[in-house]
Order: sequence, then structure tokens, then C-alpha cells
Amino acid sequence: MAEWHEMISRSAFKVVAIIAVISLSSCVSRPTSEVLKPVKLDGAAGQEITVLAATNRTPNATEPGFGGAWAGKLSYERYQISAPPQRKGTAITYVNGTPKPDRQYIVKDRHQLTKQDFLSDALRSIGPDGTMGVFIHGYNYSYQEALFRIAQIGADARLPGAPILFSWPSAAVVAGYVADRDAALASRGDLHELVQALSESSKVRRIVLFAHSMGAFLTMETVRELKLQGRDDVLRKLTVVLAAPDIDVDVFRAQLRDIGRMQTPITLLVSKVDRALSVSSLIGGERQRVGRMDVDDPIVQEAAVKEGVRVIDITSVAGSDGLGHDRYASLAGFGAQEIAREGHGGASLAGVGAFVFNTAGDIAASPFRLAGKAF
Repeated sequence: MAEWHEMISRSAFKVVAIIAVISLSSCVSRPTSEVLKPVKLDGAAGQEITVLAATNRTPNATEPGFGGAWAGKLSYERYQISAPPQRKGTAITYVNGTPKPDRQYIVKDRHQLTKQDFLSDALRSIGPDGTMGVFIHGYNYSYQEALFRIAQIGADARLPGAPILFSWPSAAVVAGYVADRDAALASRGDLHELVQALSESSKVRRIVLFAHSMGAFLTMETVRELKLQGRDDVLRKLTVVLAAPDIDVDVFRAQLRDIGRMQTPITLLVSKVDRALSVSSLIGGERQRVGRMDVDDPIVQEAAVKEGVRVIDITSVAGSDGLGHDRYASLAGFGAQEIAREGHGGASLAGVGAFVFNTAGDIAASPFRLAGKAF
């Protein structure tokens, strides 16, 4: 009995210690909703990014943004954001006092939209190949943090058209893990509504769902619902990319069983040294998370082929949160579009299996290699 208590105490201490690290990482310069207020820039602005946002969060009563409560319906907005031209890495500097467009991300314009206006804007901004992208954030994100993150990704990747944010009601607090998971589950119908509405136009040939962390769980549940409802017309247009997916391995296997093989294989961006997912694993009874899979493990390599998915190790990509959980944000600068490709457009990443992303390799030729051998 004493040994059992000692084991629990050690596990509890480990959880508290890692959560403390996450708390310190997430508390640095977290923006309030004041950063959503448009700023008139007298001089030259930075790189301008248009972002379309759909959210099922409840609007704040006295502030310009949205909170962590579920609204039961979607709100739509359009933003013009100035991204600093000389930015370094993926860190985001927000307006604080006098605006500095050379160093800060700044909202220049903001408009509330009707659903129809939102869809019209999305179709007008669609890429030349009929592709549009939707970003689904993860646990412990505020609305404004998610908005500026997709602006950073859009600016670094120089995406054609306007990236779309789907923001679900994360509590945006470290202690809100369980509440966030419930909020993600409650948001399946709203993400379903958005994806279905975007897919209805014949101009849309592909919708890239780029989901991070707990947002990957929400995305897989939404794709599963589409499959169970027989919406193959929507599924054929989807490309699903899951970055650091916070999903129990067995849950993911069950989701894949219901979804079946997709026309475009689901892509997983993983790292076995993701410290944030180690906390998630401990909270979940020390069960393995999909985002921490080891691509050098022959079992993982075999499972990737059997299940019809692409597993890409992105450990070589630098993160900025001190936990290795936000590496995905750095991919926009090199290889993000390559990762989202369907395979038939080029030979650098075709088919399914386990791969390694190499930042030091010849990106123009192929930044990927098959796990365990040269590509």
C-alpha cells in the first residue's frame, strides 16, 4: 500500500511539474481582446493578410472579442491584418501602446459578416486550383491568439486567397483541459456546418482542414460524422492535416475504422518529444497520444500503411513555446504546401507510410525521407 501511494505521489508530482512549465510558457504576453480593435496606420504597413473567421464562441458583452462559452450558433468576421515584414520565427508580437508595424501584428480592419457574405468572400478568395484552407486551433487558445496564429501561417506561407479560422470555445486557461475537450465535442456540429457550406460550390475542389492538438480530435470527430451521414460528396473534397494531434491512439484507430480510407490520405505531423502531449497522456491515464508516435518504430510504420495514413516526424522543425507543441507553425515558411499536397501533384510525398521532415535537406527537391531509409 505504501508503494502504491508513493507511485501515485510521483505521478502527481510529475503532472504538476509539467503543468507548471506549460503555465509559464502560456502566460508570457498573452493578448487581451483589445488587440482586435482596428488601428489606423499613418505610415507604411507590413505584409497584409486577409483572414476570414467563423466561431461558435459567445461574443463578449463589453470587449471587442469572443469568450470561452459556447454560443450555439456561428458568428462570422473578416479581418485585414498587417504582418511585420522582418519577423523572426513564429513568435507573435501584439500591439501595446504605439503601433509598430515593422515589428507587430496589427488589425487594420474588421467587419462582422452574415453567413452569405462570409461564403461569398471565401469563394472570391479561393486559390487558382480551387483550394481553400481552414485552421482549427487546439487546447488553451483564445480567439485572438488563434486569429493571429493563422495570420502568421498565412503570411509565412504566402497562401493564395484568405485562410479561414474556425475557433471553438476553448477556455484559454491551462487548467481547462477537460472543459476544452467537452467544448471540442460540442463543436462538431458547427464545424460540420462550416465545412458542408464551403463544399457546396463547384468552384471548391479541395478544402484543407489543418488542425492542431485538441482541434485534431474535433476535426476527426467531424469527419467521422460526415462519413456516418453518407456525405461522401464533402469527404472527397477534404484534405486533413493533423498537427500534434491530441488523440488517444485507440480512439484514433476507432475513428479511422468508421471513416475508412479517404481519397486523400490523412496526414499526421508528430514528434515523440512533444512535452505538452506527455501531459495529456498523463491526464488520460498514461495512454499514448497520436502526436507522440515514433516513426522509427516498425509497428508505427506498418500501421501507417495498413490504416492508409501519412505519419510525418517534424521534430527537426523548431518550436517557440518551449514544449515542442507548436512546431507546426514553423512549417509555413518551408514545406507547408508540400505537406498538404494530395500526392498526385508531385512525387515528393506520395502514398502512405512513415516519413521524416528534414529542415536541412534540399527543400526544392524533397524535404521528406521515408522513416529508416532515404527517400
